[in-house]
Amino acid sequence: MAAALRFGALDVAAFSCVGAGPRLREENQDNLVLIDTAGEAVFLRDGLPQRRRLPGWRAGHARVAVLDGMGGHGHGREAAEAVAAGLLALPPCDGAAELAQRLDGLHAGLQRHFAGAAFGHGARPGTTLTMLELPAGGAPLLYHAGDSRLYEITRTHAAPLSVDHVPATAFAMAGLLGEDDWWRQVHGEHRPQVSQAFILGNAFADPARLSDPLFELSAANLPAWLAPLADRRALALRPGASYLLATDGLWSCSDPDGWVGQWPQLLGGRAKAATMLAALFGAYDAHPAAFFYPDNVTAILLRTPDGAGREETALPDAR
Repeated sequence: MAAALRFGALDVAAFSCVGAGPRLREENQDNLVLIDTAGEAVFLRDGLPQRRRLPGWRAGHARVAVLDGMGGHGHGREAAEAVAAGLLALPPCDGAAELAQRLDGLHAGLQRHFAGAAFGHGARPGTTLTMLELPAGGAPLLYHAGDSRLYEITRTHAAPLSVDHVPATAFAMAGLLGEDDWWRQVHGEHRPQVSQAFILGNAFADPARLSDPLFELSAANLPAWLAPLADRRALALRPGASYLLATDGLWSCSDPDGWVGQWPQLLGGRAKAATMLAALFGAYDAHPAAFFYPDNVTAILLRTPDGAGREETALPDAR
């Protein structure tokens, strides 16, 4: 591609692939969106990077997102592509409430689109969406639906900044699962089930059926030990830290805790974001074939500077 993307003082790199090992998925149903401060955008179509300039984009504003299309419900890649297209059309947002309102509207509109006869009765697809809105001079805004994640990574820790929308979280919200058991089930085991996804809807409001709207997880309904990780909130980025947005294929393995425990060594240094992300996927590929379960993997890495400066983004490879 031509010139790299620019995100002001942030150093950003992205990567997406079908997976690792001999048991690969037939296609990459993940997607990603990168919109830089000049309105240059990168996204995936048919699993391959595409580039577009967004006319009228507000200078200095940026956006990044990862999406995991749910093929088990049919048309997973198409669902992720549709949401990615919606993010390209979404105007810059300055506050969490405005961002949530616009994304909830996109969710409802795409539900109507995928309810058409061409997609089959009862076959409404879904996709995760974990994104950061990056207003110029303002705090980053998180919007999250599904079981993709945002992590903060330093030399000493890799800490999730989002809550997985999975049955274990629903049980914790109902007081049926304690903190230790929740962390063990969600971050220590492989359980590929979701209780909410973009377009698909949610099973939080009523576990007996799938409800159309998205259900916001906030301090009002999360247990106290998860309340700081609300779905829709402003973030304070730590100077010198790395921030990883990724789909669940990156930790869908036989030892999630052990694998994530390696990330501070791989992503907590001061190398360029592209170098660190290459090291992460090098370690991912180096594991035995049976270690990772077959799944697509997409990641965006943001590295914050210790001081001010401009960085270029390494554009996503795709394989």
